[in-house]
Amino acid sequence: MMLQKTVLFLFAILTLSCFGQDKDFTNSLYTSYEKYREPSLEKRRIKHRDIQPLINKISTNPLFQVKVVGQSIEGRDLSLISVGKGDINVFLWSQMHGDEPTATQAIFDIFNFLGSNDFKEEKESILKKLRLHFLPMLNPDGAEVYQRRNTLGIDINRDALSLQSPEGRTLKRVRDSLEADFGFNLHDQSTYYNAERTDKPATISYLAPAFNYDKDINEVRANAMKVIVYMNQIIQKYAPGQVGRYNDDFEPRAFGDNIQKWGTSAILIESGGFKDDPEKQEIRKLNYVSILSAIYSIANGSYKDIPISEYEKIPENDRKLFNLKIKNLSYFLLGKEYTLDVGIQHFEIDNAQHNDFHYRSSIVDQGDLSTYYGYKTLDAKGYSVTQGKVYPKTLSSLGELGQLKPMDLLKEGYAYIRVANIPKDQTFVQYPLHVIVKDYKLPELKMRVGINPTFFLEQQGKLHYAVINGFLIDLNTDEADIKNALIIK
Repeated sequence: MMLQKTVLFLFAILTLSCFGQDKDFTNSLYTSYEKYREPSLEKRRIKHRDIQPLINKISTNPLFQVKVVGQSIEGRDLSLISVGKGDINVFLWSQMHGDEPTATQAIFDIFNFLGSNDFKEEKESILKKLRLHFLPMLNPDGAEVYQRRNTLGIDINRDALSLQSPEGRTLKRVRDSLEADFGFNLHDQSTYYNAERTDKPATISYLAPAFNYDKDINEVRANAMKVIVYMNQIIQKYAPGQVGRYNDDFEPRAFGDNIQKWGTSAILIESGGFKDDPEKQEIRKLNYVSILSAIYSIANGSYKDIPISEYEKIPENDRKLFNLKIKNLSYFLLGKEYTLDVGIQHFEIDNAQHNDFHYRSSIVDQGDLSTYYGYKTLDAKGYSVTQGKVYPKTLSSLGELGQLKPMDLLKEGYAYIRVANIPKDQTFVQYPLHVIVKDYKLPELKMRVGINPTFFLEQQGKLHYAVINGFLIDLNTDEADIKNALIIK
């Protein structure tokens, strides 16, 4: 009996020591991240041509093996990059959806880390026990035009049974050839997801997909759950309360569900939203840290003793976030006063090259929004809505906007400026007031779902806030933090 207690005690000490080492490694990854961040990938709308030079450079490093394993419908190469000499195969693929690139960027940060001379002990442990395989961009044709689906117009993640797409067939063939022990399915999700019943964005969401309708848990799926619990503990340190868990209803067409069924512990990671991080660069960093930490945990086996009961404690995903929520707003209609909550979202409109965007915002809901949240929330109790005015002088060109002081105009209640000569193809201005054509007649403001949110909030005859293209501007300051307003023709 005494011997048994001693063994258990030593086992507990060993486990705690292992977790302590993991924690130290994770902290070091986070603090040293900028050293390994790939500087050529700064914005989300990356293309195949952006990553191909990086892959070519990696191919010259004897540490890595690069192999073209397939082609997209439009003929772009699908490259598999492998590293390590271990018996445990870990397969990571990203950008199955062309407009979900956050983890793709993180993968190239991971390559920089693995190719460096730092963290020798940890990397030796990883590469001795694991063989890592990365397919960084599965849907390059979708990435080219920043769309979810491939050129065939199908969702590759619903092609696991039919295998109509060459991209889907490549994914299946690679998984089967590796007989991968672990698979990381890397995606982006809407920034409007929140952790259930909280105002926290679901910055990272996880799922260990079910492999049947009964949602049974075998060893393969249990291992995925354990790794997810491990990563959740890491993310909680840097984004507390900002982790969600997807519903695990079985989807027989999905790759994650089938890969779980085929014997690979499938781990879905979704990159959501983070306040004041429109290009998801902080979330990219969290991907880098959590994925490398998970890989280290798989190499040293520390994930194995994590109870799967902790998986169910991760809050489920919900979708109740607005970019801006204004509550308790006084709105006068037909001589009566009403109280409204208003939910506003900023929609991204791509440019012709699909490498940048501007915002066109909209009211997406109004009424009682007490069960919803906002990245920004204003309690407008005591404030009433008033319409913005048109600046009395007509400018001859957009260049003359620079001669005006926009905050002074906003404080006087102006939200629109007439311009006589506007280029036909220009649809927005990087300025905090809308531009309207010379003969545009401003309609009466009516608070409705679907309108562009542009109005002022006043109290006792004084303007306190402006909302321009859905962005809240505090008129008691001298700054207008807004990406763009619109050209209205």
